[in-house]
Amino acid sequence: MGKEQALNRLSSPHELEALRKSIIEKRDPNKFCVTICGGTGCQACGCESVAAAFEQEIKQRGLKTKVDMKVTGCHGFCERGPLIVIKPENIFYQRTSVEDVPEIISETIIKGNIIDRLLYIDPNTGGKITYEHEVPFYKKQNRLVFGNNGNIDPTIIDDYLAVGGYSALSKALYKMSPEEIIEEVKKAGLRGRGGGGFPAGVKWETCRRAPGDTKYIICNCDEGDPGAYMDRSLMEGNPHSVLEGMIIGAYAIGGHEGYIYVRNEYPLAVKHAQIAIKQAEEYGLLGKNILGSGFDFSIKINRGGGAFICGESTALMASLEGKVGEPRAKYVHTVEKGLWEQPTNLNNVETWANVPLIIKNGADWYSTIGTEGSKGTKIFSLVGKINNTGLVEVPMGISLKEIIYDIGGGIPGGRKFKAVQTGGPSGGCIPESLLDLPVDFDQLTKVGSMMGSGGMIVMDEDTCMVDIAKYFIGFLQGESCGKCIPCREGLKRMGEILTDITEGRGKDGDIELLERLSATIIDSSLCALGSTAPNPVLTTIRYFRDEYEAHIRDKRCPAGVCKELVTYLIDEEKCPGCRLCVKACPVEAITFMGKRKPVVLDQEKCIKCGSCYDVCKLDAVIRK
Repeated sequence: MGKEQALNRLSSPHELEALRKSIIEKRDPNKFCVTICGGTGCQACGCESVAAAFEQEIKQRGLKTKVDMKVTGCHGFCERGPLIVIKPENIFYQRTSVEDVPEIISETIIKGNIIDRLLYIDPNTGGKITYEHEVPFYKKQNRLVFGNNGNIDPTIIDDYLAVGGYSALSKALYKMSPEEIIEEVKKAGLRGRGGGGFPAGVKWETCRRAPGDTKYIICNCDEGDPGAYMDRSLMEGNPHSVLEGMIIGAYAIGGHEGYIYVRNEYPLAVKHAQIAIKQAEEYGLLGKNILGSGFDFSIKINRGGGAFICGESTALMASLEGKVGEPRAKYVHTVEKGLWEQPTNLNNVETWANVPLIIKNGADWYSTIGTEGSKGTKIFSLVGKINNTGLVEVPMGISLKEIIYDIGGGIPGGRKFKAVQTGGPSGGCIPESLLDLPVDFDQLTKVGSMMGSGGMIVMDEDTCMVDIAKYFIGFLQGESCGKCIPCREGLKRMGEILTDITEGRGKDGDIELLERLSATIIDSSLCALGSTAPNPVLTTIRYFRDEYEAHIRDKRCPAGVCKELVTYLIDEEKCPGCRLCVKACPVEAITFMGKRKPVVLDQEKCIKCGSCYDVCKLDAVIRK
């Protein structure tokens, strides 16, 4: 943003469009542009050094007038970083390094040659893929919300304006009444992407009608689910889309003060949100008299302390007020009495980012995407035992199988898929028999899981489902605020029972006791953390009851995970004495007895780590 532009606040839609036109006219769509993923994931892989190397190389070769370089937000394919896409052809290079930079400039930029070793290789066909849109990970995605992450520099507002940014705000302020905006959001069928899936337009309408001197608008960027980082990446990569959605929502509801509640552990998201707010204020798109409309709206950033419970609406608002982050009873809704007892509308990052799309393109367009009860797309964090990990944006209604196998590339090492947990630690574990399940709010709820914020953890055949249930109950027990007895004491008792089962102390009746405890916690907990916490236990019992019974009755862990229930033995007929297991054993529990003689495993020394089992290529190590 130039100095002259910074001094001139936009006072009308006409001035906004004139500015947009001037920005676009100064840009050559056919000019080479090296876009480098600058999300947190790629930063961990060294993208900052790669970007610096590109900047230096372009300068040294005198190519500044011929080649642009742009550090963008997260592209989604996180495990392949640092990612580079060279536009306008969209050549896709992955796992790049500083050493690759001179060759990319000399070969691809100057000579037009493709560097084969930097291309993505399709594990199914073995073929090398040159263009980003042809990579299987991206093919079945529909990146409506997430797509501009790879096109814009999140620290430059002009980039957002060049792709149509703030045109929805202009339309909302000058061509629609607040009531019309709310009706459009309702008609679009937008449901909150933060977990509950409540219709956003209905929430907005209730908040607008609620009596109160002040109405607050809040963006929840406090995702705490293990493995989930959708909101963080959106806020890092396209913060203006979130701001635009919030401003439109504030105008529709009648609010003039807004907050972004963001995890302090998200420093890049905080930094980019701060820059975006400042830039929007300088352009007159935020603050007093927005675009000359007479509407005022300001946004402040509040950093959370990392408490999982503060993702819950009332706990978040208590934290904003400077109080302990504890939830309150839901008989009074936050849209009527929320922050400082005033009507408050809270949506998460992804929900707000959907709003400009709906206002700009219309509810009729938006409602053609998705299913009858779940419209639009959803961003998922695809992690776990899966070949392609990262962020994927898919239309509602796509099947689990398509996400896991077509986009995710299936299970590593040719292992068998066992289950996928959706919805974060309070979500349910869905078995292989339900892989054809359409993914939307209602279908996931029917099978005992939920959409949640969008976490999706894939598990293979070597996963113990009892151990998984124990892990998530332990996580939720640690994150419970402890305010209500059912959650505080119930989760503790469930954890104790699950620990007994995994350590060989399980007994008949434990499964039924877990089911009764779950019902009590669901019915009587104060907030959604407690009322959904038993989901991992209930779904693993529902779909993997045989594993619970094996642990309790046979004192055996079928997956070989629970150490107290596993024994490793040597098959003397198959063991050639190759010594691979001897070298792998960390406690010297295996003794080499000579060439072509079976090794001896000392059960007293064995710590049941499974290293011998993993390295043996002849099935001579038996796990029982």
